[in-house]
Amino acid sequence: MTWRLSRFRVGDLVEVRGKEEILATLDEDGCVEGMPFMPEMLQFCGNRFRVGAVAHKTCDTARQTWRLRRLHATVHLAGLRCTGSAHGECQAACNLFWKDVWLQPVGDNGSGFAKSAPRTLIASSGKCTVKRLLSSTCLPSAGKESPCYTCQATKLYDATEPLAWWDVRQHVFDVVTRNRSLGRVLRVLWLESLRRSLRRVPYGYRVVKWFSEWMHRLLTGRPAPSLDGKVARGEPTPTGRLDLKPGEYVRIKTKEEIEQTLDEDGRNRGLTFDPEEMAPYCGRVFQVRSRVSQLIDEPTGKMIQMKQPCITLEGVVCNGEYASCRFNCPRAIFPYWRELWLERVDAPPAQVNTRDKASEVTILCARNPEVAE
Repeated sequence: MTWRLSRFRVGDLVEVRGKEEILATLDEDGCVEGMPFMPEMLQFCGNRFRVGAVAHKTCDTARQTWRLRRLHATVHLAGLRCTGSAHGECQAACNLFWKDVWLQPVGDNGSGFAKSAPRTLIASSGKCTVKRLLSSTCLPSAGKESPCYTCQATKLYDATEPLAWWDVRQHVFDVVTRNRSLGRVLRVLWLESLRRSLRRVPYGYRVVKWFSEWMHRLLTGRPAPSLDGKVARGEPTPTGRLDLKPGEYVRIKTKEEIEQTLDEDGRNRGLTFDPEEMAPYCGRVFQVRSRVSQLIDEPTGKMIQMKQPCITLEGVVCNGEYASCRFNCPRAIFPYWRELWLERVDAPPAQVNTRDKASEVTILCARNPEVAE
């Protein structure tokens, strides 16, 4: 199957086209190839940004199959996330998707890839207006029912195509687009092959496990991620509040401490702790980014009100390093942390992981937006 890669590469400087130019590319629903251009993106028109990641693939959270889907000619721009201002003040802060036709290159970029888009590619029905763009964010509802929102996240499944886990092109594109280094891609695939072998080995399990653990520590400097919830099934999991504010510093507790707060399914009052993408951050110090008390449930479009706010941390994103069938996903979604899993610290900036290099080019595949007590 044909796979149209973006003409841009990570680090390229691009300019978001003007409002009228972008509206001319949209169909009546405000989309290009099923991907909505959202009102929150209008503020960036005419401004210049660096490409943070090429979104040739992404994880499916709308249908919650938690598998990769492929996209055509789409990128993420560094630092640009949805504010939720046109979607009921949703606080998910999703990484925005930008179709190539909404962008134009600035200069040569030194790559030779980012050539101007043919004018035939940026002409659509011309029937979309800013007013229609605003009205398309919320589906009509009957009576006093809560509104259902539509956004890039809720429509992601329809705007993408299936991507088989064995399609080797995705790994080649990870390197070609500069999303990941060749060493990173090979390391992720090698460690996954060891984990698969461990699950299927008929004999010599202890030897294979020892070798897998040794290789993981050698290549990553940390133990292989795992989880063993200590709260018995049916028993209530503990809770705790710190009333953290954005800008404060926290240390993520050790995995062993967090396991004491989780049930056998790895959850604390409905919120999942993902051992694969969250455990690698344990024991490190970060700055609080935001408190999340409401977000759009992507499968239904309804706004979820959290019974206890969760925390997002600066630079702490899903890196797609361990999650099966979602390797090297560039979406870089923020994990949600219980305050119970954190401890407030007074740390000078020099000791704080306020930026994670991966957050600039990737974005919680492991996010679980369930209502939590």
